[in-house]
Amino acid sequence: MVDQPGDGVYPEHWEADVVLRDGGTAHLRPILPSDAEAVQAFHAGQSQNSIYMRFFAFKARLSSKELKRFTEVDYKDRVALVITFRGEILGIGRYDRLDDPTEAEVAFNIADAHQGRGIGSILLEHLATAAHENGIRRFSAEVLPENRKMLMVFADAGYDVKRHFDDGVVSLEFNIDPTEKSRAVMESREHRAEARSVRDLLAPSSVAVIGASRKWGTVGYQLLEHIIEGGFPGPVYAINPEAFELAGMISFARLQDVPEHVGLAIIAVPYEEVATVVDQCAAAGVKGVVIATAGFEDDGARGLSRQRDLVRKARASGMRVIGPASLGIVNTHPDVMLNASMAPTMPVRGGLGLFSQSAAIGVSLYAASSRRRLGLSTLLSAGNRADVSGNDMMQFWEDDADTTAVGLYLESIGNPRKFSRIARRLARTKPVVVAKSETMGLRLPPGHAVRTTQAPAGALDAMMRQSGVIRVETIEQLMDIAQVVAGQPLPAGPGLAIFSNSLALGKVVADSAAAHGLEVDGIVTGVDLDAGMSLALPALRRSLQETLASDKVHSVVAALLPARGLTVEHIAEVLAECSAAAGKPVVAAFTGILDPSVYVEGMLGADGRAVPCFSNPGAAVAALAATVRYAEWMARDPGHFVEPEGCNPENARILLEQLLHDVQGEQLKTLDPQSASALLAHYGIPVLPSARFETEDEAVEAAGRLGYPVVLKTTDPALRHRLDLGGVRLDIEDAESLRRNIAQMRRSLAPYGSRALEVQSMAPVGQACTFRAIEDPLLGPVVSFGLAGDAVNLLDDWAHRVPPLSAADVKEFIRAPRAARKLLGYQGLPAVDVDALEDLAGRLAWMKDNHPEIALVEFNPVLCGPHGVSILAADIRIGNAAQRTDSARRAMLG
Repeated sequence: MVDQPGDGVYPEHWEADVVLRDGGTAHLRPILPSDAEAVQAFHAGQSQNSIYMRFFAFKARLSSKELKRFTEVDYKDRVALVITFRGEILGIGRYDRLDDPTEAEVAFNIADAHQGRGIGSILLEHLATAAHENGIRRFSAEVLPENRKMLMVFADAGYDVKRHFDDGVVSLEFNIDPTEKSRAVMESREHRAEARSVRDLLAPSSVAVIGASRKWGTVGYQLLEHIIEGGFPGPVYAINPEAFELAGMISFARLQDVPEHVGLAIIAVPYEEVATVVDQCAAAGVKGVVIATAGFEDDGARGLSRQRDLVRKARASGMRVIGPASLGIVNTHPDVMLNASMAPTMPVRGGLGLFSQSAAIGVSLYAASSRRRLGLSTLLSAGNRADVSGNDMMQFWEDDADTTAVGLYLESIGNPRKFSRIARRLARTKPVVVAKSETMGLRLPPGHAVRTTQAPAGALDAMMRQSGVIRVETIEQLMDIAQVVAGQPLPAGPGLAIFSNSLALGKVVADSAAAHGLEVDGIVTGVDLDAGMSLALPALRRSLQETLASDKVHSVVAALLPARGLTVEHIAEVLAECSAAAGKPVVAAFTGILDPSVYVEGMLGADGRAVPCFSNPGAAVAALAATVRYAEWMARDPGHFVEPEGCNPENARILLEQLLHDVQGEQLKTLDPQSASALLAHYGIPVLPSARFETEDEAVEAAGRLGYPVVLKTTDPALRHRLDLGGVRLDIEDAESLRRNIAQMRRSLAPYGSRALEVQSMAPVGQACTFRAIEDPLLGPVVSFGLAGDAVNLLDDWAHRVPPLSAADVKEFIRAPRAARKLLGYQGLPAVDVDALEDLAGRLAWMKDNHPEIALVEFNPVLCGPHGVSILAADIRIGNAAQRTDSARRAMLG
């Protein structure tokens, strides 16, 4: 939680580096009075037609009065944003609040030379976010009818634009609250721009290695050698001030001496020289840099500061940065063949895309994929991920026809909400396998400058699961699954057949499969693999084809001991052939082989067909089971992000503004029961009424108002739900009984200290549940659900999700805790009203997603019976909202 800027205070959090439509980058920021000269220069560079379109008249220069008005704003009622490139203004967008405080007039001016790069759309998104922060809900604009480009900016933004023509001018008006359509438009534009920027890095027109060396074994030597030997078809330049010739070609002393434009620069210079080289690349118009140099992570706060500074300069000059401390990048496409990495050879071409952060993990991923003969499409090591991240790579992979599956090893995550929505979209077309450490988000690796999380354990993993990500813990597990999904069809269900030449081994595999949730249809052991190749292979082929033809069998595990006269290669060819013919996955586990020269871990086959092979049947089953779960997620109806009926986010926002007027800094305010009920009412969430009292007469009066029977309970948060400790007394029928129970409760609670008491309407009996929602600095909104009592307090049996939640997400959310079986009918008890629980979960998630000002919501307990739910207590705390990592505007996060 942070303070919001006051009138006239420069809103630094509005600054952002942005990716333009053509993949270039620029810097967006609020305008400053010192921009007057740059604004005048911008105006002077515009054509007469552009000036006329903006001002409805031609003016050669802006007057000093106009410059003052345009550059001196209060950042509340009058706001202006500029997009700059190397200090030059490319576009200006502004709004001025009108007499109606919820409406503002908006206007844009884009440099002639940079029209068509999406600058107007980006300015509109950021202006709408700033206006929303300042309580503005509608934009209006006046545009000349011949200004078709600006009319298209408004029409294509996804808002419901109303227009009318009057006195030669087109008047526009629209609500700026984000809609499903406007979000889709923003995400589509963001996707295209970021994918383009990464594509320019992975398929550059030319490459320069700065710091290239003739000394064998150095980083600069190896990078230059690998690019040349990899077969990159474009120009390659070696930059070294102390060498005239390198790798058989002329070396240049400086980047500026290169006669042609350089698309990509590989930087392998000493740590102290990196910033200077990045400046030289920016001046030369280089599109992107890969910084192999390490040392930033070892230089403490100074290193992080230097890292941020070089990224800021690079983005302001239109460059993307991979690294620092990057292993490099690889693209195996035949038209590119770029191995700008420390990998000694160009990987085999295939469909797997890989992303890592630290160079050490990158080496491990490359080695594991190479050892398993897994073909790669692209590989990128982000190092300290100061700029290009896994989110950027997923944007690229979504459109890359050469990539059929992706694997990421994450040591930190800068924008998990964006990761979630990109991964959810990507996983609908390509499997996404992610390995991460258990402490990711809690601690940062050296050199990584992102937020950490305070969310409950398991929240980040839950976010990945709801996005369709296949979550693993180790590189080996990532590769196990990658070799199943990269070249095999997805299973249509959990039905599994097991082939083995050992019944005992087959039973062991069947037990493992059942433990992973697979449904074993049968164990086939009738094929004699010791009969010789001419008999055994045709028999195996026939039996496998018959088994795969069954509708009950969706996949096969072949767990085989060594057989006389048969090689694993011959068996793998048959398995791959049958799998391809049936369109069903087959995995092999060759166990018991002692000869280390026999290859049994990875892809085996011939004629372009291969089958994933393992030395351990357990790993084969685990990988296949993970693939089955992913296929089930794919087959599930994703549902829609629909606002529950009876919600009024705007009225809730107004109420929150009123309640927060006296809250300063990071202070949190606990809402009283009346304010909490009023806020929840805007989302259709009722709380069972209660009343605190001091005297018995006050209690009797409150009970009469609420209606008997009532409940008597303490307000102590630790005891208010503890019937066993005397904190609750139920089903009190009249005043006399109420007075008697008050006296008894005060005596029984005396050892725990003096606490106020309250009476509450008696709720229908039901299963006690609890909901919790928080605002996390990394994940944003997180909602949690569990069954109240020991399940959550002792066993930590919570389900966590990150809004927004679709209907399918909500359904799975309520059923996720292990104890949730009690909700569906348990030990003869009737099932509770799960639909009512889902409705409450959907409303809570919608409210929390809309209002970052709500720091904490806790409903405990929620009683759920056969007909409806009752919230007995609601604890709500609010504070000044911090900027979420993923908002309704496009921005690159460092």
